[in-house]
Amino acid sequence: MQPYVLVVEDEDALATLLEYNFQKEGYEVGMAGDGEEALIMAAERTPDIILMDWMLPKLSGVEACRRLRRREETRNTPVIMLTARGDETDRITGLDYGADDYMVKPFSIPELFARTRALLRRASPSLLEDVIRQGDIEIDTKAFRVKCGDTQIHLGPTEFRLLDHFMRHPGRVFSREQLLDAVWGRDVYVEARTVDVHIGRLRKALKKNRTSDPIRTVRSAGYAFEIAA
Repeated sequence: MQPYVLVVEDEDALATLLEYNFQKEGYEVGMAGDGEEALIMAAERTPDIILMDWMLPKLSGVEACRRLRRREETRNTPVIMLTARGDETDRITGLDYGADDYMVKPFSIPELFARTRALLRRASPSLLEDVIRQGDIEIDTKAFRVKCGDTQIHLGPTEFRLLDHFMRHPGRVFSREQLLDAVWGRDVYVEARTVDVHIGRLRKALKKNRTSDPIRTVRSAGYAFEIAA
């Protein structure tokens, strides 16, 4: 599963440059042009990391960052503040409002990638791993293999992507709409009930080799992946 980065930048040339380079590096990229749009997009789907410009229309980057920190879903989402304001006072303000890192424009794209990877390793280590293990379930995203204990499980491509997404975010509850965005993509129209069908197939495949169901249905909310201790 690709890490999902939300880029919040109103300067068209820089926004295009960031989108191109992050996609080239294998990230899924969401683009927002102002602080209000960033809050809406983050509510619809929680990013794995956010790149936030300071000076934005409608709502400043520091205020958007402050509001993101007040939400349960994005309280711990890493935020890198991008700004032309390089004074020590400005850096302290950005960090005090909830930013995890701070880069002054113009900045080096390779350095931005390095800082992004460092924050992701701390916040969500499994996002950068090819082999993920949760309990007795192991998924190899490079070889497209799934094992439950010592038994290999055969999954369809959609069920594989669902399991990959769940195992990278254990315990987190995802609505059907959030799963559609993460697994099918934001540009593909699929009915929300389609998620239930593929969840059912994934459950059936996993339960062949284990006694408990690792996918928990949360009434009126969605689904979560949890391995019993």
